[in-house]
Amino acid sequence: MAAVAATASGVAPNSTIYVRNLEERIKIESLKEALTEIFSEYGNIIDIVAKTNLKAKGQAFVVFDNVDSATRAIEEINGFELFEKPMVLDYAKTRSDATVLKEQGEAELEAHKRKRLAEKAQEALEAQKKLKRGAAAPGGAETRPSKVTRGTGLKPSNAAAAPVIPDEYLPPNKILFLREIPDSLDQDGLTAVFGRFEGFKEVRMVPGRKGIAFVEYEAETGAISAKEATSGMPLGENGKPIRVTYQRQ
Repeated sequence: MAAVAATASGVAPNSTIYVRNLEERIKIESLKEALTEIFSEYGNIIDIVAKTNLKAKGQAFVVFDNVDSATRAIEEINGFELFEKPMVLDYAKTRSDATVLKEQGEAELEAHKRKRLAEKAQEALEAQKKLKRGAAAPGGAETRPSKVTRGTGLKPSNAAAAPVIPDEYLPPNKILFLREIPDSLDQDGLTAVFGRFEGFKEVRMVPGRKGIAFVEYEAETGAISAKEATSGMPLGENGKPIRVTYQRQ
């Protein structure tokens, strides 16, 4: 069997395909069903990953059980229209959780997850440093947020405030900020969801404010795991996805 070459992006062939330019308005379950129907023609799919959080919209990962299946799919499906948008395919830059578990077992999977979380935390920290450097440059108005907004997870309303780090890039800390919580979900319901992660301390609702809450853990590791698992999770009677970010410091 001839060796397959890396794609134009330079990513080495592997069994996971990165799919982008997907229609963002399609529900995740419908999107996964469509991707399964299309890609299953090329081999055995062991996982499809698609999320609802802002940073991951319009993207998905299709995980085959071998590299050849992924290669054939990329060669034949790249540019294929799904929901009236041409899909753009490439090999994923990193191995999927499903691939690591299949090839190396649970112990290696945990190490793989820890490495990924550490890399994401570093990316968030770099984004924060870059934004701070821009705010401190000549002409940049650097102002401190008011006591009302500082540390609440809410953005300052002062128009002259320094550029605000997008929620998706906030550096990890041990407190999560939840938004868009369904009215049907109370403190006990949130505790049932977030209390299963290591180091859970409490859920704090905000008096007089619907749809938001804070979840505190004993250490950042618990908060990181919880955010990774619950961001965009559908909750409540209508299955509305919640937004989970780190508390703004």
